[in-house]
Amino acid sequence: MPVYEYECKECDRVFEVQQKMADKPLTNCPECQAPVKKLMSMSSFQLKGGGWYADGYSSTSGAAAKPAASPCQSGGSCAGCPAAASATATA
Repeated sequence: MPVYEYECKECDRVFEVQQKMADKPLTNCPECQAPVKKLMSMSSFQLKGGGWYADGYSSTSGAAAKPAASPCQSGGSCAGCPAAASATATA
């Protein structure tokens, strides 16, 4: 069950509440009953185990980067392809 963080606008209290995702957000502080604001907290989700890299890249040095595969599946000219148009616009 996720843990949500709230801040009271009146007493400046920051507190955590364990709620189901389907539960409605809290509206009042449990201490002073003033309105509360739901805070955006940093996620504690981490990828662990073999095959995951913290920075998204392999730690092997000297490995040549492979170019991205072409999105074109037709094997023909990409002149009219929307993917080709967006690739040239960002380059």
